[in-house]
Amino acid sequence: MAEWIKGAGAGRLTDLVGLGALTSLVPRQVLNEAIELHRCREERVRKLPAHVTLYLLMALCLFADDDYEEVTEKLTGLLTAVPGVRWEPPTRGAVTQARQRLGAGVVREVFERVARPAATEATSGAWLGRWRLMAIDGFILDLPDTAANLAEFPNDSAGGYETVYPQARVVAISECASHAIVAADTSGCWDSEQTLAYSLYGRLTPEMLLTADRGFYSFRAWQYAASTGAALLWRVQAGLHPHWLEDLDDGSWLAVITKPTKLRRSQKDRLRDDARRGREPDPDLAVIVRVVDYTVPDRKGEHIRLITTILDPAEATAEQLAACYQERWEAETGFAQLKIHLRGPGRVLRSRTPDLVRQEIWAYLLTHWALATLICTAATAAGIDPDRIKFLATLRIVRRSVTDRAAFSP
Repeated sequence: MAEWIKGAGAGRLTDLVGLGALTSLVPRQVLNEAIELHRCREERVRKLPAHVTLYLLMALCLFADDDYEEVTEKLTGLLTAVPGVRWEPPTRGAVTQARQRLGAGVVREVFERVARPAATEATSGAWLGRWRLMAIDGFILDLPDTAANLAEFPNDSAGGYETVYPQARVVAISECASHAIVAADTSGCWDSEQTLAYSLYGRLTPEMLLTADRGFYSFRAWQYAASTGAALLWRVQAGLHPHWLEDLDDGSWLAVITKPTKLRRSQKDRLRDDARRGREPDPDLAVIVRVVDYTVPDRKGEHIRLITTILDPAEATAEQLAACYQERWEAETGFAQLKIHLRGPGRVLRSRTPDLVRQEIWAYLLTHWALATLICTAATAAGIDPDRIKFLATLRIVRRSVTDRAAFSP
């Protein structure tokens, strides 16, 4: 091994670069496949080949307070200690050029290939019966104030009259127990959360129970998400009035919701009558749902109305569904881990151009997924709730593993 390293040029030497504890979660094979798919393999030997640039992007997320040179030193610094090898960490300009060569698409590709729910059947708080508890929500990221970013990601914070500074919107589906983000989309703030969410519903699977706040409901979105076979539990706006069909023993009730437009009153009445008689309505025109109403005492008696595709109380009672909906706030915990603990409170992203902004966002999503998965795996093995393992403590351990062992990945 020592002789091989001694005779290796920069191209082969960088094959040793990894991310310490996170390398096994984002393996080199996946990076290679994504790089080949997006045709961004370098044509000549470089200090920062595509796979190293990908790992470097994640390292930049782990060390958000450090500049490019400091992070490259942490990631590749041990290569300077290899006998017979002359290695100098890449400069800031070299890192920027490597990021530009790589682009955003390959990082998104890696995320979409590896990002999966982390909980197993043994993970505490991960399931309701046969369903894996998931949540969809969104958050905003502040960007460097450059002309290019402002043109691509304007923030209309002045009520439609004055653009102030650039921001990007991210909408994500995450696993409640682990906080692992498994699907995401990003755009400028002109795209609503509902618009971005629609692009994610195709990632749902029948084992999932997706919870959502009232801003995500529309007949079209519900129809599409339900067509995946996933179970749904969404809060709805006060203005939505499901048509009562039947009271159930647990206090919930069955109802029919008709398509809000392009239906005459007589058509809606006929659809409701068919549902009342037990006939399955045309899914393009009406859906049967179960309604759960409850109040939250510690919020001054706030009334919450949920609708769900789980029609049988024997599979999940109204009380269980209400408790599950409260679990959706775990998504907020995961977003806080990314925005506050990983990126740092009040920090803007590093990237000064739109393509690199998107690249950096996907790198943050990928890095947070790997950290959340690491935590969930450790918690499951220990038989404890993942929330009992502190994110910041895990982040410190992973940072040390990168600094101490990144040059020699497993």
